[in-house]
Amino acid sequence: MTKEESLLWYEFLRTYPIKFVRQKILGRYIVDFYCAKIKLAIEIDGLHHTEEEKVFKDTQRTIYLKNFGVTVIRFANIQVTDCFDWVCDYIDKTVKTLI
Repeated sequence: MTKEESLLWYEFLRTYPIKFVRQKILGRYIVDFYCAKIKLAIEIDGLHHTEEEKVFKDTQRTIYLKNFGVTVIRFANIQVTDCFDWVCDYIDKTVKTLI
């Protein structure tokens, strides 16, 4: 895990009331975090995800997962480190809309 993934896992998702797992295989992809109960995938993206080719691949990945009913939310590393409370709140609100 990256340091941003570790921060999110150890400071929020690990003890979240609804179970998340790390590095979950979903079809031909591995997502950073996944909650099977509500089919929610969370991705934490580094700077390379802003490159045009990577943006295209991430879009294809999201479409693939959505075809299986999975909701995908993405955060940049900088959001996790600089806006941690906001990220956690966003995840919490997303979970509550999917329950």
